[in-house]
Amino acid sequence: MMDRHEDGKPGSGKRLHALDELRGAAVLSMVAFHAAYDLAYLYGVDMPLFTTGWIQELWRVSISWTFLALAGWMTSLSRSNLRRGCQYAAIAVAIWIATSWAAVDTPISFGIIYCMAACTLLWWCLEHAFPQALTRWRVPAAFLCAVLFGALYQVPRSRYAVGGLAWLGFPGPGFSSGDYYPLVPFFFLYAASALMARGWTQSHRAYPRWMYGRHVPALAWLGRHALVIYAVHQIAILLALEIIFM
Repeated sequence: MMDRHEDGKPGSGKRLHALDELRGAAVLSMVAFHAAYDLAYLYGVDMPLFTTGWIQELWRVSISWTFLALAGWMTSLSRSNLRRGCQYAAIAVAIWIATSWAAVDTPISFGIIYCMAACTLLWWCLEHAFPQALTRWRVPAAFLCAVLFGALYQVPRSRYAVGGLAWLGFPGPGFSSGDYYPLVPFFFLYAASALMARGWTQSHRAYPRWMYGRHVPALAWLGRHALVIYAVHQIAILLALEIIFM
């Protein structure tokens, strides 16, 4: 979610604060979403607007898709996608250990941070193995990725007889996770954004001047510290709710 080297161009020293603010808005929405989830499912508060109908799903995807699209766009702005992917992976492992140990709710296996880690590391491999192809075919490839994302969106919602492929998008009969974003289909959303960002960078187009300005400093701060907030926000929410409902 966060990249310390998010610049207009790698090494330029100019930070695109508008992207921080967009990420910060997603972080704020995520905290509110998880607070509503905990109230409804862990503390039994009657919240029919959240627990029934389409509102919960729409809210969820508005957060996760924003994180993935921004992470994909950062591939053309980050100084090291390998290091960024490893940072995501370390946080994903820590979250899996913490949620498995705490057992407050279903442990998180292959959640959104895992997805960002896997997508970033896979993209790092692709851009080193096929740099010319990603440049030459970036427009049709981005379109194809968007189509594949839509076509394969329902794949991980089924159960498959073969185990051990939940990380890819084919969960076995006994698989469960409190947050689940496998490579299929979500890598294609990530890749579509990464390809569009690559095209923007290689066309030598400048970002609009307003994207460098600080319009909502609080959101920009949240966006710059998104990984840390993601790692600790559920603990803070649960502690607050324990005090309230004690």
